[in-house]
Amino acid sequence: MPSSDRLVPALARVLREGYTFNHLKRDALAGLTVAIVALPLSMAIAIASGGTPAMGLYTAIVGGFFISALGGSRFQIGGPAGAFIVLVAATVHDYGIAGMMLATMMAGVMMGALGLFRLGSYIRFIPYPVTVGFTSGIAVIIFSSQIKDLLGLTLTGPEPGPLLEKLPVIWDSLPSANPETIALAAVTIALIVGLKRFAPRLPNLLIAVAGTTVAVWALGLNTPTIVSTFGAVPAMLPLPSLPPFDTALALAVLPNAIGFTLLGSIEALLSAVVADGMSGKRHNSNMELLAQGVANIASAIMGGMVATGTIARTATNVRANAHSPVAGMLHAAFILLFMMVAAPLVGMVPLAALAGVLATVAWNMIERHAIATLFRSSRGDAAVVLVTLLLTIFRDLTEAIVVGFSLGAVLFIHRMSKAAEVSTLMPDDDTDDEAPDVTRSDEILIYRIRGAFFFGAAASVGAVLERIADTHRVMIIDFADAALVDSTALHTVEGLVTTASRRNVAVILTGASQETLTQFAAHGLQPPMVEIAGTVQEGVTLARKRLGRPAPLAAELT
Repeated sequence: MPSSDRLVPALARVLREGYTFNHLKRDALAGLTVAIVALPLSMAIAIASGGTPAMGLYTAIVGGFFISALGGSRFQIGGPAGAFIVLVAATVHDYGIAGMMLATMMAGVMMGALGLFRLGSYIRFIPYPVTVGFTSGIAVIIFSSQIKDLLGLTLTGPEPGPLLEKLPVIWDSLPSANPETIALAAVTIALIVGLKRFAPRLPNLLIAVAGTTVAVWALGLNTPTIVSTFGAVPAMLPLPSLPPFDTALALAVLPNAIGFTLLGSIEALLSAVVADGMSGKRHNSNMELLAQGVANIASAIMGGMVATGTIARTATNVRANAHSPVAGMLHAAFILLFMMVAAPLVGMVPLAALAGVLATVAWNMIERHAIATLFRSSRGDAAVVLVTLLLTIFRDLTEAIVVGFSLGAVLFIHRMSKAAEVSTLMPDDDTDDEAPDVTRSDEILIYRIRGAFFFGAAASVGAVLERIADTHRVMIIDFADAALVDSTALHTVEGLVTTASRRNVAVILTGASQETLTQFAAHGLQPPMVEIAGTVQEGVTLARKRLGRPAPLAAELT
């Protein structure tokens, strides 16, 4: 089995290479840097998902540790992800915290199964326009979910989840906007953006959140905080406990668990690919999915939510000069340490600051340059982006991915079918240096198939191949330039051979690869039904023998 297919954690490979104290120092510094970024982000994502700040911290600690310790990437950082806010919030709304944790555990089992059965490479086949569309759609929903906390609104009832239902409620509540909350959110966003631009090496998220927290304490501002809304932040991890299992509940949350699995797998593998591009290393996608599975099972047991590899934190880890997965493990340990020693301070964080963090996250999630490029380059890709984006916002994320993938696949099939072509070899045309010595008056018809001869192109290619005139007695079909031949194409050839047989026209197949020859045999395309030859020239020689003509001189074939 190739080494890339073995289920071996990246940590084991690193330790076999040798791990020194200098490597540990690099990983510790990188882990601390990522922990500083992850601390406020984890709480903000958990709150936006309908959970508590503590759930976000548990997920970053437990899920993040196992994703790094067992994963197939050297640099992957795991934890709660903004992409999950929509799905998790919907699950919590419909089935409560217990249902969400059960769905998380079920997703962990499914992710682990994907890795064990070596299906990781197939997850990466999601078209790029689909990922751009659903990521941008999620960003819109994340931002809309933060409007209430950005403006300090007081709603008369529960906040609706769907965007079209949410906006009228927000509009009606605008008179209750809190100027102090608006100012805090604006300062938070300004600090995050300003520090990223003018002091990119500083932890802008932590500085912005810490600065607004100090301002709330020093000025006695009247704005909701974590402790006033959710109670005190715990200083320790909870005891392990399985989510309550109920068959009816498990069946009810199964679609949500499938959504967690699909989105988590895509997000994790995209993040690992980004890390590969930044570091020059290669990840093991199947081991990565197996680690995601273990991490989500552990996160649910420890009171957390769904976890996955995250692109922003992973990129931060690589830029911080991490050496190995130890950096991700230490990132989890540092967050636990922060929680243990600074839980009261964490509780003082204003919700407006966390909303400001998520507002900037949502803005950064919208790949504006990619959208513009796709719209300029192809109407088909633009349609995939737009359909996926709108379905994500107004319908359902899973439905958006399925429809977007299906639309992208149909467009790909259409493009590939256009790329397949059939050309007639005219031997008296000197432009074809492979043309054998056959003249236009001969009874031999020669076709060459180029490109992918598959179900999308079978009808059009077959229509050309069936143009057999009464004067033709031998047809040669050359597969030397056929990049792909599938069963539908072979069925088309079978039908052509049957038609040719009725007209007493012999068929010779040339230039087929060994794999295609095996497919020929499986479909009965072998002597005496057809003749097989290695090249067109050999096929012409067979045709001349069948017609009772002498073979051309060697000089005539050059």
